[in-house]
Amino acid sequence: MPTISDFYGIKIYMYWDEHNPPHFHAEYAEFKAIISINESVATKGFLPSKQLKLVLAWSEIHSIELLKNWNLAQNRSSLIRIDPLR
Repeated sequence: MPTISDFYGIKIYMYWDEHNPPHFHAEYAEFKAIISINESVATKGFLPSKQLKLVLAWSEIHSIELLKNWNLAQNRSSLIRIDPLR
């Protein structure tokens, strides 16, 4: 599970050859969530409110790059790092 970004203690991952719809995984401490790329919402799991807001804002800013990574992952290609939220 490659890390594609990390910021404020949050790690963003994407697996190769995952199931649709396009999504990524976010972890903060012991909390984990799956985030829809197209809708920018948590579809499974839980993150504390503050961290979830940061992840969703980051997701909206980087949606094109996330979809590019999704397509790369589907083809088992190397994923690109995405700038962290600053």
